[in-house]
Amino acid sequence: MTKTRSKTKAKLYKRYPKSSLLIYNGATISHFLLGGFGVILGYGPSYLSFIFGFIYLAFAFGEMYILMPLKVCPNCAYYRLNGSLCVSGMNIVSRKIAKEGNPKDFPKRAEGPFCPNNLYMASLIFPIIVIIPALILNFSLILVLIFLGVLGLLLFRFFIIFMKISCIHCIAKYQCPQAGQMGVRDM
Repeated sequence: MTKTRSKTKAKLYKRYPKSSLLIYNGATISHFLLGGFGVILGYGPSYLSFIFGFIYLAFAFGEMYILMPLKVCPNCAYYRLNGSLCVSGMNIVSRKIAKEGNPKDFPKRAEGPFCPNNLYMASLIFPIIVIIPALILNFSLILVLIFLGVLGLLLFRFFIIFMKISCIHCIAKYQCPQAGQMGVRDM
């Protein structure tokens, strides 16, 4: 006797639970701050390391909390849905600082070398790449722990946040190129 397993699709959220927002933004902010601190500690203490670290922090926070609401969010389904709240909460910010975009432009978030998706990934991967030479030049246990923390946060984002908390429950996953690449559309 063979059993057939019914596949249940993930519930799509019009309003993400507050716990999802806290996990998503907590991991994002922790990643950026820990990465910036790792850059400063790994190449410092010096004025250049502080400047370099703060440039990274400005880039990372600016990309996530200014560029996304201005360029990506206006084209997203959450921007137009009354009473909606996306996993980052940036749809609320976007409504206040940007005019409504075209939903057909939402997939463009992944087009071109300097597209918002690539800049987002750069802000996550950059500190990992930059801390590796710092470990060679200025090895310390704290720097190793920071490196492992940033790497752990990146893996947590890919395997837990995207796959179990955010993308799987997103209303826009059927138009989002990132969701298509991760294979969550059929989940």
